Formats: sequence, C-alpha cells, structure tokens
Amino acid sequence: MSDHGVAPVGPESGAGPSRTVRPVPVFEPPYYAAVFTSVRTPGDNGYGVTAERMSELVREIPGFLGEDFAASESGLRITVAYFRHEEGLRKWAGNGEHREAQRRGRAEWYESYSLHVAKVERSHGFERGE
Repeated sequence: MSDHGVAPVGPESGAGPSRTVRPVPVFEPPYYAAVFTSVRTPGDNGYGVTAERMSELVREIPGFLGEDFAASESGLRITVAYFRHEEGLRKWAGNGEHREAQRRGRAEWYESYSLHVAKVERSHGFERGE
C-alpha cells in the first residue's frame, strides 16, 4: 500500500480522523485510473509479500502517479492505481512479475475480483486545514 493509501475500516484499524492518512493528491486531467476490486481467500499464502512487491514495482513504471487502497470489514478490498498516460498502464499490465502475481491471484488469493480502467477527465479534492 502506498503512503497515500486510505486506511482499512474495521474495529482493529482505529478508523477515524488521521493527519497521516490521505488519498493521493489531485492530478491535472486527463490521466488514467485502474480500479481493482477484490475479495480474498482465507490465509496469506505469500500474498502480503507479493502485494508489497507489486506496490514497489509499480512505482518504477514511467507515468505512475500513485495508488489508493481501502478495505471494508466485510472483506471487500479496493486498490486504485493512477497513471499519467495509457502507455504506463499498458506497461504495468504487461510487466512479467505483475502477470505472475495475477496468475497466483486467480489460483490462490482471490475469491473474486474485477478490474475497471477509466480515463479521468475531471478531478478535484478537498483537505481540511490545520
């Protein structure tokens, strides 16, 4: 998960106002968003290590802007990765390590998932002042 990730929600997460947890900043459109929504299988089976590696690896892709992550108490997880251009998104989709993680995800880690890719044409944000 990135430094900008949205904190998981749940009793153990201590969800509530936090000055250290923020969504990624607003970027000048247009840019692209890959929205990955999933429900995990029980157990880790190497998922945690691989997820951290993917979070590191995606930062090496030219045009990568940042990522947000959130999880619900019911187990729904959402990761949104932002890219300046479609080429960066394609490079990420075709990355060999990422493709292997996708294969393992289908075989071991996910009960279900969906991926939505969108071109962001408008973007705005708000941050409460100190």
